[in-house]
Amino acid sequence: MNDILPADSPVWQELEETARRVFSTYGFREIRVPVVEKTELFCRSIGEATDIVEKEMYTFTDKGGHSLTLRPEGTAPVMRAFIQHKLHAADPIAKLYYCGPMFRHERPQKGRYRQFHQIGAEVIGVDDPKIDAQLLAMLVNYFDEVSIDDVELQINSLGCPECRPGYRQALVTFIEQRLDSLCDDCRRRYRNNPLRTLDCKVPGCRQATLDAPSVLDHLCGGCEDHFARVRRYLKNLRLPFAVNPRMVRGLDYYCKTTFELLTNRLGSQSAVAAGGRYDGLIRQLGGPDLPGIGFAMGLERLVLLKETADREHPAPALFIAGLGEAAADEAFRLMSLMQRSGIEVEMDYQGRSLKAQLRRADKLGAAQVLIIGEDELARGSAQLRTMADGSQQEVRLDIDTLRTLFT
Repeated sequence: MNDILPADSPVWQELEETARRVFSTYGFREIRVPVVEKTELFCRSIGEATDIVEKEMYTFTDKGGHSLTLRPEGTAPVMRAFIQHKLHAADPIAKLYYCGPMFRHERPQKGRYRQFHQIGAEVIGVDDPKIDAQLLAMLVNYFDEVSIDDVELQINSLGCPECRPGYRQALVTFIEQRLDSLCDDCRRRYRNNPLRTLDCKVPGCRQATLDAPSVLDHLCGGCEDHFARVRRYLKNLRLPFAVNPRMVRGLDYYCKTTFELLTNRLGSQSAVAAGGRYDGLIRQLGGPDLPGIGFAMGLERLVLLKETADREHPAPALFIAGLGEAAADEAFRLMSLMQRSGIEVEMDYQGRSLKAQLRRADKLGAAQVLIIGEDELARGSAQLRTMADGSQQEVRLDIDTLRTLFT
């Protein structure tokens, strides 16, 4: 787990504020859900044979004897809230987004922590491939807005309950002939979750499954048509993409369209955003039979990709130097009034000399310093110094005058 220090906060703020601005343009509204949920929610949605449930969740028993888990991902809690509060009663179509911390006890990698942060978006109630393409267009648009352009969109289809069983069986048969070449995890879970063998990062497993059956060769007519239309809409929008038939998701609830945004700047773990369809999830969790699609992106990884020339805190517009107790009191009053007007102002709190206060102003990067001494205070004026050239002009010691000068 890591701290986000003041020098880094502006980058995080930019990423979060841009998400709110871009997502709202596409009709999304923010939802905030607790960081703790019943453990059963994640076992039912993510799947008990996944790495997350088996190895990575922070699970504990509370004082009432209930098993609770720090949320490892955002989709299941959002669906729980959607069902619990009957949001579908007001409108069966919902566009929601969220932002916040997630928790997984996994091996740390570059840009990954055990407390990490995600921005995610979900669309509920629409199964038309147009919404798949629109969600991907919004995701690509977001990356453009935050000036991260060296990413590649890859897509795949995982089929549906009608065609997935046939593919699973073909994959299990293929894997059984190569068990000796697979890692312990893949050998243990290949029957319950055979698709995970295609996503295993162990070199021996990747080599052994190079010629594994492709899910795209086992799609039913409906899934094949859905995926073809998604590709057509993406082409109509002129969004570059590549089809990756080996792409799978680590969560059991995904079906049909799946996707990732990849970069080559973060090593082998190159996904910076990922998602897909989960048409049966809401029904599985006890809600109405509504389709859904969504994505999540890791903020820590975006911060690594974001190129910023200066992460320092922005300089104040004005520094007020008060010389003497009465002048310092007036400096404090003026600073507070200007801050309430939205002007960033700083002052000295230690009663130091003018020379020391000017050094502090220079360190903060203030372009101008308002100098108030006993004589200036008596005649209702102050000296406004420009730090770049040391020039000074006398100004009225009046809040309306100062507001005019700095707005």
